[in-house]
Amino acid sequence: MQRRQFMFTLSGVTLALATRSYAAPGNDKVTIMQFSDDGKALGRATLSKVRKDAEWKKRLSPLAYQVTREQGTERAFSQPGYDRHEPGLYRCICCDNALFDAKTKYDSHTGWSSFWLPIAAENVREHVDRLFGMTRTEVQCALCDAHLGHVFDDGPKPTGLRYCMNTVAMRFVPQPKLGRLG
Repeated sequence: MQRRQFMFTLSGVTLALATRSYAAPGNDKVTIMQFSDDGKALGRATLSKVRKDAEWKKRLSPLAYQVTREQGTERAFSQPGYDRHEPGLYRCICCDNALFDAKTKYDSHTGWSSFWLPIAAENVREHVDRLFGMTRTEVQCALCDAHLGHVFDDGPKPTGLRYCMNTVAMRFVPQPKLGRLG
């Protein structure tokens, strides 16, 4: 790696870390929209940020911890469910915050779960990510700051956005079946 490229990459890492926003101690509240497992909005709630690093390290798989708590990325096409298409809700693997409705999921042919819209704008946060010498928009869970993935502007209508999420960062809740034939 050339010195200039190395310095540019290093300055991008420093800037990315300096521009990350964290709630200040004592001002640790966030307002999210809560949802039932069947996707019905339950209303807004102001909650304390979820912080339990020691517990997450014990509870999450090593890959889920690396992705969500250390801003990692799973390998494309590597996680079961990236191509799931049944109705349901996607929740944060760390804190259970509702993130995406399966109705907005589509096949982006990238090997990651892709959505064109979060279930509620206040449930995710976006930050400029300048790691590795490129500028991207990181998507985090608003309730626990888990790294979920990135958003790009090459998605389908109606938004034109592609929320490219790490499948391991989310828990899928299938939509309850209404009634039974039989």
